Amino acid sequence: MYTGMWTHLHDSNEETSNKTLGNTMRLIRNIYIFCNIVVSVEGWAPKLPEGKELATNYSNMALRKVPTDLAPATTTLDLSYNLLFQLQSSDFHSVSKLRALIVSHNRIQELDIKIFEFSKELRYLDLSYNRLKIVTWHPLAALRHLDLSFNDFETVPICEEVGNMTQLETLGLSGAKIQKSDFQKIAHLHLNTVFFGLRSLSHYEEGSLPLLNTTKLHIILPMEVHFWVLLCDGLKTSRILQMTNIDGKSQFLNDGPPRHLTSENSKTSTLLFSKVDLLWDDLLLIFQFVWHTSVEYFQIQDMMFGGQVYLDHNSFDYSDSVMKAVRLEHIHFRVFSVPQDRIYLLFTKMDIENLTISDAKMPHMLFPHAPKRFRSLNFANNILTDELFKDPIQLPDLNTLILQGNKLETLSLVSCFANRTALMYLDLSQNLLQHGKDENCLWPETLISMNLSSNKFADSVFRCLPRNIQILDLNYNKIQRVPKEIAHLKSLQELNIAFNFLTDLPGCSHFRGLSVLNVEMNLILSSSREFFQSCQEVKTLNAGKNPFQCTCELRNFIRLEKHSVGMMVGWPDSYICEYPLNLKGTLLEDVYLSELSCNTALLIVTAVVLLLVVVMPVAVCFLHFDVPWYLRMLGQWMQTWHRARKAAQEQLRRNVQFHAFISYSARDSLWVRNELVPNLEKEDGSVLLCLCERNFDPSKSITENILSCTEKSYKSIFVLSPSFVQSEWCHYEPYCPDNSDHTILLVLEPIPLYCIPTHFHTLKALIEKKAYWEWPKDRRKCGLFWANLRTAISANLIDAREMCELQTFTERNAESWGSAVSLMRTDCV
Repeated sequence: MYTGMWTHLHDSNEETSNKTLGNTMRLIRNIYIFCNIVVSVEGWAPKLPEGKELATNYSNMALRKVPTDLAPATTTLDLSYNLLFQLQSSDFHSVSKLRALIVSHNRIQELDIKIFEFSKELRYLDLSYNRLKIVTWHPLAALRHLDLSFNDFETVPICEEVGNMTQLETLGLSGAKIQKSDFQKIAHLHLNTVFFGLRSLSHYEEGSLPLLNTTKLHIILPMEVHFWVLLCDGLKTSRILQMTNIDGKSQFLNDGPPRHLTSENSKTSTLLFSKVDLLWDDLLLIFQFVWHTSVEYFQIQDMMFGGQVYLDHNSFDYSDSVMKAVRLEHIHFRVFSVPQDRIYLLFTKMDIENLTISDAKMPHMLFPHAPKRFRSLNFANNILTDELFKDPIQLPDLNTLILQGNKLETLSLVSCFANRTALMYLDLSQNLLQHGKDENCLWPETLISMNLSSNKFADSVFRCLPRNIQILDLNYNKIQRVPKEIAHLKSLQELNIAFNFLTDLPGCSHFRGLSVLNVEMNLILSSSREFFQSCQEVKTLNAGKNPFQCTCELRNFIRLEKHSVGMMVGWPDSYICEYPLNLKGTLLEDVYLSELSCNTALLIVTAVVLLLVVVMPVAVCFLHFDVPWYLRMLGQWMQTWHRARKAAQEQLRRNVQFHAFISYSARDSLWVRNELVPNLEKEDGSVLLCLCERNFDPSKSITENILSCTEKSYKSIFVLSPSFVQSEWCHYEPYCPDNSDHTILLVLEPIPLYCIPTHFHTLKALIEKKAYWEWPKDRRKCGLFWANLRTAISANLIDAREMCELQTFTERNAESWGSAVSLMRTDCV
């Protein structure tokens, strides 16, 4: 049993606060009135032709008389909050189409309703908050709303003309004295709302209010008025009764309603109290009185109570009641001392369906041990903690529990409590809830809707969800991803994970039936392939205000709205690129990502096709014009040129007299004389060839001549053909130079390897390595062939000639001229 205390200090500036509250209430009331005007004009009156309806607002302009320049088409005229003292018939002659007139909050003292006789379409007339004392009536047959509240009438201003307003639905009244005779004249009218705005009340004749025939009765009481009689009569008057400004601090301590007042013949089913200031015992007496009336729904708003407790709540009679719902909102407390159980148990012992105690700074709640038939409990905006669920609570019929805006911390505790109920809807938003990975959760099978927003949940919350949940709200938490190891939520239809830390659109593999998904304001950069594969049933998606990375990964997401029009909530304004920087601020619908740039397979196929389109013609031309041969010749030329540069110094040191020694078979001599020699030895004498028939010395053997010629030649060219291999020249192959840079093999005709004797190792090795020049069969290639060959044998023989000439000159001084000339012919050709 709790014995704690609620303690609240009374505000020292209460009077200032009341004035501010009064101004606020007036503003709200004016807004309400204006809305009623709109309803009146639109719903009750025939429409004017389009373009001729006009609302004119002259409110709060310090006017002392009605403006004379009113437009004839004016249908609504607001003259409230001015300094008008009177209204004249001439003020409204020009506005014959007037339907609504507001003249509240002025200084009018007398009024003749006849001034509106030309306003045949007038439906709405507000004269509240003036200084009216006298009203001269005139029939206004079309009038539906008439407000005379908060004026200075001595008695309620009702006469037979008001009774003749058969269209009247809303009637606002005031008067210092209320008596039966005032209402007998309108008892036959079927009114929707009767509103009493009383500045003072000096006399009330019991039984007056029940004469009214109205659905709703609203009474705003002046301060320090005994309200019991009005309450009793009000309960017998209308189905809905609202009473404002109930102040009973000094009226009846330890006293109740007068004994002659009873609740018999009450017809009120909905009772509303607002701006209530009572002692605790007075509140207890009101509850006890109302408990045995026809009231089914009892609501108290903006209530302040306190003081010592004298009445024993255990004497409260809960029997014989039709009460279904009690709602207490915006509760404030004075400094008082009272055991908490006297407050908690007073309400939790009530055998009703719905109980609401919200915005009351309530730290705890006690329940009786016996089961109660509560179906809905609303304890929103209090300071309840986990202590609420420490003791067992027997609420087997509970299907709605609202604990929004408290200080709960452990979700598993709530689940253990809920598992003993028949909950269908649970609101735990705006708490301090978390869920540990090792905590077990047990939920009832009936739970289908949960609000877990604005808590401290991380990814682990998905391990503590009811299996049959259909609607789940997890916005404003700390969720980074939807774990793949969670249980399958086959019934989930709506999921709200807005304002979290998701970096990717979640997949729906665990909730295949999901139709509504909200992931607004997360950290989503792109969409996963899993989302498109598993979320086929999603019909509404809100993914706006995320920092999208507009790359190929987002391409399918951008196309989603085009294929499912209306699916994306907030499209396109809420879907903006954040990355890359060159697209920052661009709407997703304006981003173009081509199929070719995003489809790797298609890109490869396209590239291959384009390559084939380009390569095939090139290859055909390549083969048709024998480009490989040209390239091979170019390579040989460059290689030869490179070697020639490296051997430049060596060439000068050698006794080189010829550019090339030509070795060939006699059967190929015709080709040598007609092709090779003419193309290499030009008329300018830049190339000197050493030929056997021209340069061999008859006095020497063939071997000596070959060695001598090769030593005096920069290169040795062997014209190879099958006849050469079979000729006697091939037997001199061992005397050929071993240096491959000095030897050029020119294949005149193809030579099969099997035709070359095995003991000709050097020749066979060179043929196998294809280190030879091949005579082209195509005459168009001959020019390049001879050019490359001339480059291969080109060398600077000037220095060698000068050496020969110097040697000849020296020997000439020592020997005869004949021998010198012979030397020149044999050695320095």
